[in-house]
Amino acid sequence: PNTAHNVLAKMESLGKLSAVVTQNIDGLHQAAGSKNVFELHGSVLRNYCMKCGAPYNIDFIEQSKSEADGVPHCTKCGGVIKPDVVLYEEGLDQQTLDDAVQAIAQADMLIIGGTSLNVWPAAGLINYYRGRKLVLINKSAVSRDLSADLVITDPIGETLAQL
Repeated sequence: PNTAHNVLAKMESLGKLSAVVTQNIDGLHQAAGSKNVFELHGSVLRNYCMKCGAPYNIDFIEQSKSEADGVPHCTKCGGVIKPDVVLYEEGLDQQTLDDAVQAIAQADMLIIGGTSLNVWPAAGLINYYRGRKLVLINKSAVSRDLSADLVITDPIGETLAQL
């Protein structure tokens, strides 16, 4: 986890942040201590057999790297094990999406950080926000005009470290 992950986790522990909605698949928000994280694109830390659905953690995947074909296989049925991530042209998990929309819709303030807003449908979740203050923190321009109340064009880690 970097400074941004750590500051967000601290904000949550202080009751100042209710949820993190992320496109990242690395589990770093949870590693920093965030509890209420909606991983829109899944996580490489969770894996499952595509044939029988058996779950596998990242430790099993790491240990399986030495297999001849480089693809981990299920110890129960021999099926291929896939990371629990959304690949191109796959749909998002509907429950995760619904929960993320609810968190955004109920927020008083929405901080959008570290994203270009180019990836849909995640970029469209902003349309559900009905709160009072919209903050954008990104080191470069974003692809949408958000009419944000506050725009900070610096790296999110540096910005959040100053809170």
